[in-house]
Amino acid sequence: MTDSINGPADDATSDYSSASAESPSEDEIAPGQKRSDYLEWSEYFMAVAFLSAQRSKDPNSQVGACIVNAEKKIVGIGYNGMPNGCSDDELPWARQADTSLETKYPYVCHAEMNAILNKNSSDVKGCTMYVALFPCNECAKLVIQSGIKEIIYYCDKYHDKEPFIASRRLLTMAGIKYRPFKPRMSQITIDFDSIIK
Repeated sequence: MTDSINGPADDATSDYSSASAESPSEDEIAPGQKRSDYLEWSEYFMAVAFLSAQRSKDPNSQVGACIVNAEKKIVGIGYNGMPNGCSDDELPWARQADTSLETKYPYVCHAEMNAILNKNSSDVKGCTMYVALFPCNECAKLVIQSGIKEIIYYCDKYHDKEPFIASRRLLTMAGIKYRPFKPRMSQITIDFDSIIK
């Protein structure tokens, strides 16, 4: 899984580690001391977004989103996919075709939408959303209406396309903060065998 999350500056109330990616190995840690190479909160939440993206069946873009409340509890997770009850074997996954109805765009639900709809709390007001890609205008509207107050994103590769220009305009007007995630490392490895060691 790639990437982590962290804005240009952590807020003063956050419990972030100051450990670098070059932390001592387990063998170098003195007995009885805690690890210093654990994930920072922001890395953890962005990693959850990237891990959930692995559930997406989209052959081109796997996007995940993770919504976190003020207590640093995850209250919603989503990834891009077809709506419930609609066969992702029968609907198209193409990016281009003779008509838009033969592409994925009229059908697919974005990660941000699914994270908001899959919430495990009464609402997501005041929450932060960690997401792999900067939200489009349609997702921005959902973010605004749901009461999310901050977006932390990893990639903004569609920055100059109209839906994303509109998105920034809407988010700015609504007073929603958005900032890029600055990872300490480019990869986080999940090793299922580590628990055996």
